[in-house]
Amino acid sequence: MKYTEKITDHLNDVLKKSFDAEQEYLTAAENVDTIELKRYFEKRASERSEFSKKLQSEIETYGASPKDNTSFKADAHRVWMNFRAALSSNNEETILKEIIRGEEAALEEYNEVMKEHTLPKSTYDLLMKQRSTISNALEEAKNFEMIEA
Repeated sequence: MKYTEKITDHLNDVLKKSFDAEQEYLTAAENVDTIELKRYFEKRASERSEFSKKLQSEIETYGASPKDNTSFKADAHRVWMNFRAALSSNNEETILKEIIRGEEAALEEYNEVMKEHTLPKSTYDLLMKQRSTISNALEEAKNFEMIEA
């Protein structure tokens, strides 16, 4: 497999997870009553939408086509199903825990992609910026979790 194909495959994996996270945040926003949490989830969904647009653009710079958001890997599907199950109880603490778990998984994905390849500066910078935003969002979610407890 060519170098650019490996990179675009990994970027497409990150892209799919970004689509998933956006949907999870939108669903979470619909299932909480606390205004601050609702705003937090809506803001994060919007960020993930922007992440997706930038990832799609980066993938295209390699001459590849971004994969659409309709194909899920088995593990992503499992995460989504667990998240939906948590929402069925409409418990804000449970929703936050699932969001935190998802953000931790996202950070792992970014770390893997960033350490596995020698990336061009533009790709590395994009991933680093998005990773930093996710890390900040994770800390904010943990702060909400402490308030809920």
